[in-house]
Amino acid sequence: MDGPLTLAEVRDRALAMHPDADRLGDILRTCSTLVGDRPTASKDPDAVQVPVGSDVEFLPPFAGG
Repeated sequence: MDGPLTLAEVRDRALAMHPDADRLGDILRTCSTLVGDRPTASKDPDAVQVPVGSDVEFLPPFAGG
């Protein structure tokens, strides 16, 4: 990573790494997300800052039970 990114930018980079995954964008947009250990809830992905070195988790709707 070359500096702090937004959650939307992280998602876009993940999509760019997998151009043949047709439905990946739809799936990532429906996922709950964590930045570090904090849920982003219904915040705008363009407004969520991801500090350098942070873990980002995308949790699909069926995860966790």
